[in-house]
Amino acid sequence: MKTIDSNKLFTASCLSLLVTSLSFGIRAGILNDQAAIFNLSASEIGTITATAFWGFPLAIIVGGFVVDIIGIKKLLVSAFIFHLIGIVLTIFANGYWTLFLSTLLIGIANGTVEASCNPLVASLFTNNKTTKLNHFHLWFPAGIVIGTLVVFGLDSALAHGVTPKPYWISQVEIAVMLIPTLIYGYLFSKLDFPVTERVAAGVSTGDMYKALASPLFIFMIICMFGTAITELFTNQWTGILFKKVTDNAILILTFVASLQVLGRAFASPIVHRLAPQGVLFISAILSAVGIYLMINLDGNAIFLGAFFFGLGVAFFWPCMIGFVSENLPRTGAVGLNLMGGAGMFGVSIYMIFMGGYYDRLTVKHLPAGTGLTTATASQLTDAKNLAGLDLLHVTLLIPVALIVAFGGLVIYMRSRKKAPAMAA
Repeated sequence: MKTIDSNKLFTASCLSLLVTSLSFGIRAGILNDQAAIFNLSASEIGTITATAFWGFPLAIIVGGFVVDIIGIKKLLVSAFIFHLIGIVLTIFANGYWTLFLSTLLIGIANGTVEASCNPLVASLFTNNKTTKLNHFHLWFPAGIVIGTLVVFGLDSALAHGVTPKPYWISQVEIAVMLIPTLIYGYLFSKLDFPVTERVAAGVSTGDMYKALASPLFIFMIICMFGTAITELFTNQWTGILFKKVTDNAILILTFVASLQVLGRAFASPIVHRLAPQGVLFISAILSAVGIYLMINLDGNAIFLGAFFFGLGVAFFWPCMIGFVSENLPRTGAVGLNLMGGAGMFGVSIYMIFMGGYYDRLTVKHLPAGTGLTTATASQLTDAKNLAGLDLLHVTLLIPVALIVAFGGLVIYMRSRKKAPAMAA
């Protein structure tokens, strides 16, 4: 007979998400180092970074369709294997293609974790899903905080001001991810797992597909593109976009992620009072204000913009997942994972487009007759700073559109009765 230990399963789930977020935080911290060591352009870095984002939706969508069939445990074992191989390959990467492949494997592992753990948390805490999903997803920004501090701390302790820093230091920073990976792999191997909420409720596969075709679910999928891009694109490119502010621009990412941790940790009263759709509407407003301020402020004042932005994006991902889980429960694990896959797919496409766009903008801001390879270091730095601001101007349009979308969602949900569990 199975013994389901909800607390231990939740703890192990949080550790697996910690590895996912460490891969974002540490990679953001060493992005410039990898570009310098392997002589990569911003376009190539954008493509490598995007690989994690399209490996993620590939895994999360496939995982969403098979999790009810093979079970959550087997899916998490595959996540552990992909994480382990991807991290080791990153440590011993020697150029563009090895970085591309290792990032793809880590992206697949990250997506498999989400494909497993989102329905697992929803199944373990059926009466408090959005709050527990916020608590689970706080480990994503927490891992970014830990990852960026690891990079900053080891750089300070080991590099001793040497520029560029020896690449072996970056390899040590990547290897840190092996610790929580081995721990979560061990924990999951020892625990029993429940079936997903849809399977437990006896909702048929046909009814699930009907729920997936509902206009409300399609609307949420489209909005997920915008919320994911607003949060993850800006965070992943922090070190590049804000280099004009400080040599330690990665600390802005740490500050934003810390606000996300706090927001998600204390989400319960906010979610219960405003409902997921109300939280999403306010989040879109705060995100737009934050990006606008980060564009127009300089020096330490940019942290004010980062403050609003951090509060804005804190609730996006878990409340999007929570909204679907609470209001469209018949979509099951597939619905939750299609949401996550849509978000990461949107980010991957945006990353690839913006990587090349950033290169073109940089050339545009260089003196006439100067190119990326012929510009002086000072000219290139100034051009990249201006290009980063242009990139943020474009990205600002997304949360502005979300304000309108979520405002409409709030109005719609007021006229619609909340769906009882598995009956919507």
